[in-house]
Amino acid sequence: MLKKIAKGIGGLIIVLVAIVGCQQVRNSGSDPVPDAAPATLRLATYNVHYIILGRATGPWSIGDWDRRKGPLDMAFKAVDADIMAFQEMESFGGRSDSDVNLTLDWLLDNNPGYAAAATGPVDLFPSTQPILYRNGRVEVLDQGWFFFSDTPDVIYARTFNGSYPAFASWAQFRDLTTGAVFRVVNLHTDYASLSNRQRSIALVAERIAPWVAAGEALFVAGDFNARLGSPIQQILGDLGVEYAPVQGSTFHFNRGFNLFGAIDHIGYVGGPRLAAGPFVLREKFDGEWPTDHYPVAADFTF
Repeated sequence: MLKKIAKGIGGLIIVLVAIVGCQQVRNSGSDPVPDAAPATLRLATYNVHYIILGRATGPWSIGDWDRRKGPLDMAFKAVDADIMAFQEMESFGGRSDSDVNLTLDWLLDNNPGYAAAATGPVDLFPSTQPILYRNGRVEVLDQGWFFFSDTPDVIYARTFNGSYPAFASWAQFRDLTTGAVFRVVNLHTDYASLSNRQRSIALVAERIAPWVAAGEALFVAGDFNARLGSPIQQILGDLGVEYAPVQGSTFHFNRGFNLFGAIDHIGYVGGPRLAAGPFVLREKFDGEWPTDHYPVAADFTF
């Protein structure tokens, strides 16, 4: 009897390993990122994980940041985006309203052709979801934020179920090459709570609906914590938002484990047209993973 049980367990393990292996293969592979055509705008999204300021060593610590900051800059340069929306760009020291942002300072210091939108004094603007832009290509016209909360216009308000604050930042740009005016909404929903995700995306739909109705060009990018084609995404799809069809994993557990489909997405409505991509860089840089997500990019025309 025990031999039969052991044989059955062994068979189950083999099946599970095979399934995981198939998932890994299906969701892997890095997309080459070609030079963008002159008439296109390259937009990207990247979850870079927060830094824990009070931790000297270990995962996501100050010591870990010293290891991965060079590779992160290399990944940023490899994407070569005109606009990149970031999530979890936070140096966490116990308060949401900290004015320390090691990642933002590092990337701006090492990429002088870029500036940051969707950021400001931390008592007025949450700084952890900035949108970096190539300042010779676009200019900022406006910016704002709203929290995924019953009080969305209260800064650092906790989410609908009382969890950690989560929000959408946004910026309006003018393309200096084409003259096109457009907005980028940058979001990060709660990974742990389905109801929070549903209500958060419903709030995004409510906030962008007037812009969509006015015919504005609009992008919605970020970490949706939802897969392509999910009911979560369809909430914005009902407004006409289309999504760049990202295939394979965009989250890899900081280990290169590509076990499920993309959760980081770029949506667009009201004028933008997908010209190339999307591209996902599933690569180490200088032998290291820069973070636990991969950058996602796509090229657009208006």
